[in-house]
Amino acid sequence: MERVVAIDVGRGTQDIIIYEPGIPLENCVKMVLPSPTVLVAERIKRITEAGKPLGLTGVTMGGGPSSKAVKKHLAAGLPVYATEAAALTIGDNLDEVRSGGVQIVERIPEEAEEVWLGDVDVPALQAALAPFGITLPSQYAVAVQDHGYSPQGSNREFRFSLWRRFLEQGGRLSDLVYREVPEVYNRMRAVQETVPGALLMDTGGAAVWGALCDPEVRAIQERGFTLLNIGNGHTLIFLVKGDEVWGLAEHHTGAMTTGKIAELVEKLQSGQLTHEEVFNDGGHGASIRAEYRELDPEDFKQVVVTGPNRGLVKDLGYYFAVPFGDMMLSGSFGLLAAGGYLDLP
Repeated sequence: MERVVAIDVGRGTQDIIIYEPGIPLENCVKMVLPSPTVLVAERIKRITEAGKPLGLTGVTMGGGPSSKAVKKHLAAGLPVYATEAAALTIGDNLDEVRSGGVQIVERIPEEAEEVWLGDVDVPALQAALAPFGITLPSQYAVAVQDHGYSPQGSNREFRFSLWRRFLEQGGRLSDLVYREVPEVYNRMRAVQETVPGALLMDTGGAAVWGALCDPEVRAIQERGFTLLNIGNGHTLIFLVKGDEVWGLAEHHTGAMTTGKIAELVEKLQSGQLTHEEVFNDGGHGASIRAEYRELDPEDFKQVVVTGPNRGLVKDLGYYFAVPFGDMMLSGSFGLLAAGGYLDLP
């Protein structure tokens, strides 16, 4: 078995483990670092404060903080230049990106301060590890949240249409893992451009697989459970039974309260949560498979929680998953398990 680095890229952090076959997992190198989009946003902020033109290069990556920093740079009356691949970080519709003030070019002007975009910064990671005599493996497994390439229409609606298709095709956990990334996932494909041959997953799918690395969760997999992943950006709820997902919902963590989460969980479990209810509230949506009606909702009553904002539900009696004793590496463990590098307990 080869060495592999698993990187779960979130909105706030990137959670990393370098898996070394033959040694206890607890002794493997682990890091929780600021996410690439946060780091890029900080670099752009410094350029804005210096009053200099900005040039964006690299590949398509996660937006959020980085895209907001670009808009603030433009609002300050400073020019922004971007290659086409980098510009897709700001929006899928390049005409809209241009109309927002970004100048899309083949080559960044010399006077602009360049910022490289990408979800995996190999040189930076290697530089951080070098003083400890650690080299990066050649094999990567990476999770990012990919909304899918959708130049027209609602970005939220399109992302959830991909989740709905996943459910309609059987909701198999194995289908959450990509070695050959579908064309629609341009962010995942950009990662494979940066690190060829990488295994890719959506962060939501990695969270499900990561929860199953907790023996307590693994023990109830066949009976069923509800996985609640409260991330820094998004909150996802999965109805899991056996090797399949039977229903799911996705919203934004910034809109969540303890009571709201409890209500969403209960309504999804009972089959009463509608897509319109979540979407019209600013979330992505909700869906359950038709076959779910034939199952006993009681099978899913046990709620398993992962994610850095799990404290929102600390008083609800839910089970907090701790795969290999480390919740923050849950998605990274999920990548290793889903890729066959690590056996589930």
